[in-house]
Amino acid sequence: MLLLFACLIILAVYSTKISSRFGVPLLLLFLAIGLIVGSDVLNLFYFSDAGLTKKIADILLIFILFDGGFRTSKQQFDPVSAPASVLATFGVVLTAVLLGALIHLLLGFDLLYAMLVASIISSTDAAAVFMITKENPLKPRLSATLNVESAANDPMAILLTLAFMGLATGTSALTARFLLDLLWQFSGGILFGLLFAYAARFLFDRLESENRGNYYVLIVGVVLLTYGVADLAKANGIIAVFFMGYRLGNSEFAAKRGVSHFMEGIATFGNVSLFLMLGLLAFPREFVHIWKEGLLVAALLIFAARPAAVFLSTASFGYSVKEKLFLSWGGIKGAVPVVLATYPAAFNLDPHGMIFNLIFFVVFLSCLLQGMTLAPLARRLKLNAPKTPVSPYTVEIHGTRKSDIDMFEFRIPRDAPCVGRKIAEISLGRDVLISSIIRDERIILPKGSTELKENDILFILAHADRIKEISEKLQ
Repeated sequence: MLLLFACLIILAVYSTKISSRFGVPLLLLFLAIGLIVGSDVLNLFYFSDAGLTKKIADILLIFILFDGGFRTSKQQFDPVSAPASVLATFGVVLTAVLLGALIHLLLGFDLLYAMLVASIISSTDAAAVFMITKENPLKPRLSATLNVESAANDPMAILLTLAFMGLATGTSALTARFLLDLLWQFSGGILFGLLFAYAARFLFDRLESENRGNYYVLIVGVVLLTYGVADLAKANGIIAVFFMGYRLGNSEFAAKRGVSHFMEGIATFGNVSLFLMLGLLAFPREFVHIWKEGLLVAALLIFAARPAAVFLSTASFGYSVKEKLFLSWGGIKGAVPVVLATYPAAFNLDPHGMIFNLIFFVVFLSCLLQGMTLAPLARRLKLNAPKTPVSPYTVEIHGTRKSDIDMFEFRIPRDAPCVGRKIAEISLGRDVLISSIIRDERIILPKGSTELKENDILFILAHADRIKEISEKLQ
């Protein structure tokens, strides 16, 4: 099993070349690989343990969401914190209620059963959204709105799912205590995230280890500690790790650059493993029994419930009609709904697996339809941002102590005033050093007589408080 899973991981990584060439979403490729090698197609790997899937997925999502928060800048987050929060709470409730009512009316499902199905699939999946917005850059406001909403809306979907399961089994009801628990989930998660971010900075700045691996082990420990303490306090651990990542990503601490690269690798591994595992968990032959219902639920969700929830939730936040349409289409489903779909079976509410198969089918359609058309839609609506070419090289400083001097990467934009000028002619200051230049995927050792060209990538050694000033001179 380990040998086969290792081969699947390698295959999934190389499938990214297909994604970049043909525009197929990576998460869809990973799901498809899992489906193909699973028991219903090639029968190379039999996997049907929904409980184990949930446990593994919960751990992987911790690091995926931490990394998403870590890469969300303050400049991106602040303008969208209010609308993203409304979408993550009120928007999820609206989506669930509207979709549940439509399922009840059009498919004839029992009302509680319909609301349970709608609650499970009401949230936008963070792993899916982070992956797609990273592959296809959007305007910062839209990208941040989708990312923050998807990271923060899981608690509402989970609480709604548990509430309707409780109502269906007669073990609970919607009470004031439920509403207070919901409030604490969000506020407590944010509180623990911010507190542990400060604690993490304290630990990193005082470790002073010559072995950089110790810093990578430390970040894993503090992320898991943050989630564990928040969960123990009945707050939401997912929100806690997201906000911890957000605060750390916008702070300076020892070994930050190395930690950033390490966590990016962990998050990428998490995404690959998560969607491969979910693909293996599905049994396509069982879709024969639910494909008609699945098509209708997907259509109601994508074209009715989600757009209505987005337009109502963002009515007072100044988004244009084009942006609201895009936010509606960007509500991609992924791992979390599939994981939540394993809950009813644990409560004997899904003995034949209909809910799980229905949810998985809808998630697959969402990945296929919305995932493959999101980038073209952004271009059509002129909401996309230019994709920044990735340098094949990196230069960084590994420090065992906190320092206000760091290595910064800067790309020379088109029509910048410094294009065609020699480095010696640009007065960056005596305390600024351009250590190297990446041009046409080659490293150039700069001299005073070196002329700067469009799309040059400069690695600049300077004080952190001067980087804005330096950027303005180069732009």
